[in-house]
Amino acid sequence: MNASLGVSMANGWGTIRVFSATATSMQVCLPHAEDLSKIRLTIDLQKGEGDIWSATSREIQVGTNYVLRADGPDGTKDDFKPEVNLIDPYARGVSRLSARDYVNVVTSSDFDWQGVEKPNTPLAESVIYEAHARGLTRANEALPDEIRGTYAALGHPSTIAHLKNLGITALELLPIQMFISEPRLMNMGLINYWGYNTINFFAPHSRYASSPSIAAGPQAVINELKTAIRELHRAGIEVILDVVYNHTAEGGYRGLNYSFRGLDNATYYRQDDQGNYIDTTGCGNSLDFSQPIVRQLALDSLKYWTQEFQIDGFRFDLATTLARDENNQFNPNHEFLQALQQDLTFAKSKLIVEPWDVGLGGWQTANFGARFSEWDDRYRDSVRRFWLSDVASARDTGHYSNGVADLATRLAGSADLFGTAASTSGSINFVTAHDGFSLRDLVSYNVKHNQNNGESNRDGNSNNYSFNHGVEGETSDKEVKINRRRAMRNLLATLIFSSGVPMLTAGDERGKTQMGNNNSYCQDNVSSWVNHKLTKHEKELQEVTAELLKIRRENFVLHSNKFAHFDAATKDLDQMRWFASDGQIMTDEQWHDPSCRTISRFSASIADDGQLSQLLLVIHGAETTINLTLPTLEGISEMTRIWDSALDAAKQLPQKVAAGGQIVLTATSMQLFRLS
Repeated sequence: MNASLGVSMANGWGTIRVFSATATSMQVCLPHAEDLSKIRLTIDLQKGEGDIWSATSREIQVGTNYVLRADGPDGTKDDFKPEVNLIDPYARGVSRLSARDYVNVVTSSDFDWQGVEKPNTPLAESVIYEAHARGLTRANEALPDEIRGTYAALGHPSTIAHLKNLGITALELLPIQMFISEPRLMNMGLINYWGYNTINFFAPHSRYASSPSIAAGPQAVINELKTAIRELHRAGIEVILDVVYNHTAEGGYRGLNYSFRGLDNATYYRQDDQGNYIDTTGCGNSLDFSQPIVRQLALDSLKYWTQEFQIDGFRFDLATTLARDENNQFNPNHEFLQALQQDLTFAKSKLIVEPWDVGLGGWQTANFGARFSEWDDRYRDSVRRFWLSDVASARDTGHYSNGVADLATRLAGSADLFGTAASTSGSINFVTAHDGFSLRDLVSYNVKHNQNNGESNRDGNSNNYSFNHGVEGETSDKEVKINRRRAMRNLLATLIFSSGVPMLTAGDERGKTQMGNNNSYCQDNVSSWVNHKLTKHEKELQEVTAELLKIRRENFVLHSNKFAHFDAATKDLDQMRWFASDGQIMTDEQWHDPSCRTISRFSASIADDGQLSQLLLVIHGAETTINLTLPTLEGISEMTRIWDSALDAAKQLPQKVAAGGQIVLTATSMQLFRLS
């Protein structure tokens, strides 16, 4: 397949190449500069080898506006509308004329990176911060008004300082490839805020640029985004893009023709023999990754962002759809996955998959292979159950549904899922994400409250493993608020002290609330934006998060990517042992007893320089205060407590305790000890 689709320039001539296996004619149309709705010149494209339609003209230059039109048969799988202006699938710039009309713009790749290179942070040392490109900075009054909520704000010293102070190594942005809102949302006066509705995989979403850049056109938008990436890289912060190649914004049956449908509906979209879309995404259509052109489109787009924008990695939305074969079955050896692993363009890229879709056989966690890291949904659910829904169940019934076994497995890197991989970095650990309750809402609501989405609270997940601690929503009850703050600290510490790669959701470090909405995809307002006017306790939580990440950085064993065994640590394996509250090794009976809610993890790791790092993490998941006996370990005479989740303060005075001695654990709390 010819890789130079779209517009290319050579010797003052522009050549456009467009794929269509089913079209019978195709034109590139150039509009009047003073009125982009009117066409001044139409150039016929000629079909050549590989179903590539092309034309070369001096009329096509950097800055040229153009649209595509195509005609073809009226088959069951076709949907040609020759009068409709179409977006070039390979357009680098796209301008919006109206809700329905867009024009492609030829752009230049020229940009001064000023010698700044990609940070190339080792995955094991990464701390990912999932954020919305607009929502992260929209409410930050420390920024100039004209750039709040823009690409420019992402690279502003204020934003970078926050990320650095927190300890973030990688900013993962929700979709910024060009997307549009569904007509259904527009009719309700809402928009697609998250952006999982892509219409072009090359052009940056222009709405996130500053007003001067939007007015200047796509080239200025591109340069503003590149500048932000350059400045983040200068500060040592990587940029990962959440990308949506599984479907497009053209929707399902009777959807609009914006691009792919009007060029070659039969090839781009997965359909049955009657022309019905086979939807594994829940969004109306699925791109057919059994087709070479679809795989090539995605790969070319990824290469463009990797090379032209210096993007450090990608998170693939509903990735199972990207690995479905000609029979719509998931194939772990799919050509697309193989290409990502073999292409040297992505040799240093972080490749993260959301390992499921909504189709038959869609849940494929741990089946993508060692080169890919995966969102670990079992981690999310296990941690939530232990600290929240199990505690709620015990309050109601006097009994816990789960003990410590599953939580311990997640803390150790989910070896039951990823144990055949080379490292624990296969697991992207998270407790919250953009999709679902925020951290504060997770400890404040038992049920979702999505009425503002206009779907009578039917949307969003109803199984959240959340716990409101006795009152639904915001409250003035001091005891409830104390319990909630401790629960948030427990969840954050569990995430940060687990083997694997931690992912924080923007705003969780400071207790952002969405007022119980666990599906805020259409809420572009203060409920979704990261809060910047912090209360005393919100500041404390942010300081706690920064301190926990500092502890992770300073103790190699917490960011080692080795799996562990029972015996002494080696250069290839860490050591991990689990102790009961009496200081003895956990028995099988205790391991599987739901009423056993207290466990200590001893972990040791040898760094490349030969230094030994050892910690003891004590976890108590019951609403009682207990005395715990610390284990006796060979060569260890005393332990130093460096953090206790029962305390609000981030900075805590170290306290030495004799090995084998007793400590007091307050209700639902954690303590971390450094061993000497």
